[in-house]
Amino acid sequence: MTQATGATPWFRNFRPAPQAPLRLFALPHAGGSASFFVPMATALSPAVDVHAVQYPGRQDRRAEPNETDLERLADRIAEALLARPDGRPYALFGHSMGAMLAFEVARRAESAGVGPAALFVSGRQAPCQDRADDWLPFTDEEIIEELRALDATSAGLLDDPEVQQMFLPALRADYRAVRSHHHRPGPPLRTPVTALTGDADHLCVPAKADFWREHTDGGFELHVLPGGHFFLADRLDEVAAIITGRLLHLSAVAA
Repeated sequence: MTQATGATPWFRNFRPAPQAPLRLFALPHAGGSASFFVPMATALSPAVDVHAVQYPGRQDRRAEPNETDLERLADRIAEALLARPDGRPYALFGHSMGAMLAFEVARRAESAGVGPAALFVSGRQAPCQDRADDWLPFTDEEIIEELRALDATSAGLLDDPEVQQMFLPALRADYRAVRSHHHRPGPPLRTPVTALTGDADHLCVPAKADFWREHTDGGFELHVLPGGHFFLADRLDEVAAIITGRLLHLSAVAA
């Protein structure tokens, strides 16, 4: 049963684990929605209480306009996260575009004095490795071809004009947000960072993922798993083990 987190429209709790000592806020990729994290929520419950972020413009927020500014989207997510009714410790997990957002949310949370216990960044090169000339899809045709290359969904669905009109508006907005975003140099996070990537992910080769260590003073780990950009789907058990193992270790250190 899906539960909203309080009265906010931003978070979806697909497998409630109210007795878990920590919440994990999970931010999806470009074009993605909260339901992408149903399998992860299932794999981590009841040890971790997963709350998936629902961006505007998709699923039950479809009537709202898509956000096209990544900094503004990070502001809005951080505001909702910091307004939680309880002070339970939390961690952040982001995949691809969601990793960029999770990093920006962590920055804002640390500035407010309530940083996360851990930051997990998946399928995304480190911010210091972003380049102004990095190619991103622009036209609808390029977006569809990129989805084919990433094996993000079945070819039959990608060829269906009605289905295209369902997913293209969110992808247009998200790619626009990513294209216009430029990393702002600043002090490293105090939050421990764990980076994950697939060994066949052309969008996030391990060498560039390793540079996430430059963005934290709190400790760093890199995990390279078999698979492409969406290795999470095929390696969920290993990803869940990495998350729980890291959180248990950090909890033991804190204690």
